[in-house]
Amino acid sequence: MERLIGTDELQPGDRRSVIVEDIPALVVRIADEYYVIEDVCSHDGQPLTDGPIADCSITCPRHGARFDLKTGAVQCMPATKAIRTFTVEEREGAIWAAPI
Repeated sequence: MERLIGTDELQPGDRRSVIVEDIPALVVRIADEYYVIEDVCSHDGQPLTDGPIADCSITCPRHGARFDLKTGAVQCMPATKAIRTFTVEEREGAIWAAPI
């Protein structure tokens, strides 16, 4: 597991780009839950960083593919392949993650 950020660094609804084991990733806080996903759309390889977040999903700002933040599952075309998610732990006042 790798330490990513302190729990006090994100407010609900915020996100932060990070690197986890050389993988571009995105930490997203929704209420008191933290999710870490690969920050790359499986449709065209573009970052998801600035995509809208709603109902525990993120939408690619480029072509509108939508992914579940918990599982990485595709929720809307044009993507057909899930995005990678990470195991997340909150401990010692920080968010830790590792690739699944």
